[in-house]
Amino acid sequence: MSASWKERYGPVAVVAGASEGLGAAFAWALAQRGLDLVLVARRGELLLALAADLKKAHAVSVTPLVADLGDASFPEKLSRATEGLEVGLGVYNAALSVTGPLLDRPLADALRVVDVNIAGPLRFVHTLAPAMRARRRGGLLLMSSVAGFQGAPQLAAYASSKAFNIVLGESLWGELHEHGVDVVVSCAGAIRTPGYAKATGSEAPGILDAKEVAERSVAGLGHGPLVVPGGVNKLAVFLMRRLMSTSGAVRMMQSNIAKTVGSTDAPP
Repeated sequence: MSASWKERYGPVAVVAGASEGLGAAFAWALAQRGLDLVLVARRGELLLALAADLKKAHAVSVTPLVADLGDASFPEKLSRATEGLEVGLGVYNAALSVTGPLLDRPLADALRVVDVNIAGPLRFVHTLAPAMRARRRGGLLLMSSVAGFQGAPQLAAYASSKAFNIVLGESLWGELHEHGVDVVVSCAGAIRTPGYAKATGSEAPGILDAKEVAERSVAGLGHGPLVVPGGVNKLAVFLMRRLMSTSGAVRMMQSNIAKTVGSTDAPP
């Protein structure tokens, strides 16, 4: 990786939701590029193990931060952990998903999705981006989903939160571009992670390895507000956004979700 990339997005990157799966893949991708890291997640044991592996493999500094990304205290904890550090890149990977018809689940479940997937990115951006804007360099990478482009029955709260992240990222791209800060939203489909395997027990068409998603997402920095990793995902987004009616796109999502998580008539 060129020195100019590290100068633009380094020397420190913060990865939120970094304990395993895609978050860990982001950590490895950025460590390979020579960036020091602040890794944030709730599960401290996994963070410590990942930090040790990264330090050994790449001789980078890694600071684990155990924090709940959906909690209002998150910005204060992040500010303390990054005090005195020059953070050039922020990756918000954390996401919470609950499956089942929205009205069949407690309201608290949907509100928890809002805390982690909507309030969390807003707190993250407000904590890290002002210093990037002042320095006139840096980057923000927000993980969204192809589910955010249209309604997704059985994933109503999750899909809605991902739609928020798409619009948030596009808006920030427009606002911060003139200040030298690159913003990209990665809209991924199914990803091979421990969490996905536990939730579904099967693989969706076009599923990608976490490493591939991380690499393609990072490569999207500086190339526009949106990146969709994977050919199957790109085709699906094109069909649903350009060729299909809204109702047709929603029905397509409903069918695909039912094949992965079970019948749409099943209780959560």
